[in-house]
Amino acid sequence: MGALKSFARWYFSRNAMPYWMVLIFDSFVVLTANLVAFILNHGATATATQFWPLVLTFIIYLIPYLIGFRIMRTYTGVLRYSSFNDLFRVGSANLIGITTVEVARVFFHTDKYLVTLHLTDLIFAWTLATIVMFVVRILVKYMFDIIQNENARRRAFIYGTKAGGIAIAKSIRTEVPARFHLEGFLSDSNDMPGHILQGVQVYPNDDKIVEYMRARHANTLLVSPLKAEMFMANTAMSERLMDAGITIFTLNHAQQWDGKSDISTSQLREVQIEDLLPRDEIQIDLDAVKELLFGRRILITGSAGSIGSEMVRQIAKWEPSQLVLVDQAETPQHDIRLMMGKDFPGIKAETVVTSIANKGSMERLFATYRPEYVFHAAAYKHVPMMEDNPSEAVQNNIVGTRVLADLAVKYGVKKFVMISTDKAVNPTNVMGCSKRICEIYVQAMDKAIKEGKVVGETQFVTTRFGNVLGSNGSVIPLFKEQIQNGGPVTVTHPDIIRFFMLIPEACKLVLEAGTMGKGGEIFVFDMGKPVRIADLAKRMIQLSGAKNIDIVFTGLRDGEKLYEEVLGDEEQTKPTFNKKIKIAQVREQELEEATKEIDELERISREFDNMETVRQMKHIVPEYKSQHSVYEQLDK
Repeated sequence: MGALKSFARWYFSRNAMPYWMVLIFDSFVVLTANLVAFILNHGATATATQFWPLVLTFIIYLIPYLIGFRIMRTYTGVLRYSSFNDLFRVGSANLIGITTVEVARVFFHTDKYLVTLHLTDLIFAWTLATIVMFVVRILVKYMFDIIQNENARRRAFIYGTKAGGIAIAKSIRTEVPARFHLEGFLSDSNDMPGHILQGVQVYPNDDKIVEYMRARHANTLLVSPLKAEMFMANTAMSERLMDAGITIFTLNHAQQWDGKSDISTSQLREVQIEDLLPRDEIQIDLDAVKELLFGRRILITGSAGSIGSEMVRQIAKWEPSQLVLVDQAETPQHDIRLMMGKDFPGIKAETVVTSIANKGSMERLFATYRPEYVFHAAAYKHVPMMEDNPSEAVQNNIVGTRVLADLAVKYGVKKFVMISTDKAVNPTNVMGCSKRICEIYVQAMDKAIKEGKVVGETQFVTTRFGNVLGSNGSVIPLFKEQIQNGGPVTVTHPDIIRFFMLIPEACKLVLEAGTMGKGGEIFVFDMGKPVRIADLAKRMIQLSGAKNIDIVFTGLRDGEKLYEEVLGDEEQTKPTFNKKIKIAQVREQELEEATKEIDELERISREFDNMETVRQMKHIVPEYKSQHSVYEQLDK
């Protein structure tokens, strides 16, 4: 069987068999079938005494069969793709052959010159030849299917020898069609290597894992759910495997394994770059979030953006009485509208296309829907764009936030949660500074309410975090596109680093901070360890399996800095209800002063004098020092 499989692999690695070879094979089958039929009907002795005249007869009578083969084109099909239609074709071709032979015998008396073949000889030969020719074609197809399925299966090792690994192994053994072929296990235990498990050997998880896998021609590692966290934390192991071109699969995040049930291989997916970034799992108080949101009227700005749309999805799960969704991007907002109708048909949702800086439009919304909670995610966020358009950054980010904050107080909103950014800390660009001014205003408003200077009950909470993975315009989608296009992958600087967090994780922390905040806080999130963008690009290239993709450094963009911060130089933090959330102690400002300065900033921005606009921003936020920007002259 092994030799047959080896021959089949060799044969199927070639192009289709030439037509003449199929024709020769079919001709040989016809000659052999006639010879067998004659022996069975007349005996071996009679056959032997007239063997050569019999061979000559068969060769001459082969001509009508060849005509049949030509008419039915039996030799033009690719054997590996044979079907029951081929039974009709070979049967008809052979029928043409024996019919022509019988006509020649009856009407042209060929028996005078050739060995006599009776009709029973011809019928038996026709039956045998048709069966053999069709069976061989089906066998070829069967072997091709086996080899093709075997080639399609990935040769895999499983990392983990306990319940999770065994569950995956059992799935590989039983699933049809099989997705993987098990070649071995990797184990961290000292007592497991060398043993046989599920019919394959267990190897140690050491520096030679690539050698072990290559020896078994394995190109895939399946990570047990019990080993997933350990694997993600083992950067050296993942890099070693990726450098060797080994594909890594793990349990889909959406799937939860109870530790006992089976694991289907369909639940396994290729590891993404998001899985390999250093971060801890985030836990939040779901009961507290539900208590806050259930049955409430909630307004979400920037609802069509990366953060805003995820906020919509997460909040909708807690069954608010009404959602008012605001964004000025028409098409993405329409997508949110369709999503709500499909996934949350029971939630009353208003999708509104407008700008948060449009005071008249926003006043109508607050007056009509009377939101109890506001989650403010709308903002212009792209650093180079805002560096070129500081007046727009002021009018959308700052003026828009002020409009919302003032209306929240006027219409009795219970809690106002503003989403800020780590770029607001010691800002080096217009976008970051605009968000810092937003923080100043909402914090000053909360302080004024608590001190009785402003009549209201709204609690203003700010949340501050860094880059989110996969957001619109972030580096990961850009890198993926560049890799798909054959490169190069562009990175601004070899030493640039950033903090990263998954969008759902960031939104969970926003919800909990909004739930637990009492007003006036600026919550900062533990973003984990910073990541070198160049290393991120390298890993993404490795994961893609693409070859000869270069990384090109293009230089820092306007306003961009090498290192993002979550806290300013003079800021300190206090712990909170969640180890991932801390409270920043920042410089506070009186509402009267903040209002006066923002009034002046808005006035200047309406004149679209970029230099004067930025000058006023720097006056409000003295720590704002431009980098790689035309506004650096203002810092001298």
